[in-house]
Amino acid sequence: MTMKTSLAERQAVLRVRPHELPYLFEDGKDLFTRSLTPGRSVYGERRLADGAVEYRSWDPYRSKLGALVQKGTVHWPFRANSRVLYLGAASGTTASHVSDIATQGVVHCIEFSPRAFQKLLTLSEVRHNMNPILADAERPDTYAREVGEVDILYQDVSQRDQVGIFLKNARFLVPRGWGFLMVKSRSIDVSANPKRVFQAVVERLRGSDLRVLDLIRLEPYERDHAAVVVRKGSPGPIEPAGSVTLKYP
Repeated sequence: MTMKTSLAERQAVLRVRPHELPYLFEDGKDLFTRSLTPGRSVYGERRLADGAVEYRSWDPYRSKLGALVQKGTVHWPFRANSRVLYLGAASGTTASHVSDIATQGVVHCIEFSPRAFQKLLTLSEVRHNMNPILADAERPDTYAREVGEVDILYQDVSQRDQVGIFLKNARFLVPRGWGFLMVKSRSIDVSANPKRVFQAVVERLRGSDLRVLDLIRLEPYERDHAAVVVRKGSPGPIEPAGSVTLKYP
């Protein structure tokens, strides 16, 4: 029985291959990251091991960033040395996959809820590149010195002024840095058509120094949610606002 299970696991690992996006893997069905901490599960995800190498499945129903990948984003700046500021890290589900990628970088995890932060703190004890910070994302001055500059800003919060929070924290981005804003339309306006909310978010972002590159709705993984991808402006060619194709189903 043990030999059959071992053989099945081995065959499953052999089906894992590099994804078209860097530092990601797939087996034709599921998305994976290579685990920074083999032998440990974060949220009950499926794990495939072959010796010292272990792959963790990335559930798009539990992670909006995972959902964005499954929806076909072409914007993927996450690298081994990435410095990431993650707003609304909760208990660390998505942050753990980012941690798997940024093995030589850092993931600054901002969380306001003490209960969720306790789980995040426990997770960070075994993940050297996760820096948990108990703070309010609406008050970036309280963690500015600890965070410094980052290459990527990722936000997943439920406050009404999601765009305002994102813009306040965009100050940490290096020139040409990337931003991922997971928009929860019902948290912004529960009665409005989500499409109109997303359009308003894009227009507000365009009034800043951030270039909007894409907007992708996250159905069927997340209802009434969308991911907005931006890049901080810098000298050089800038795409005109009208050149961005927004994906509304």
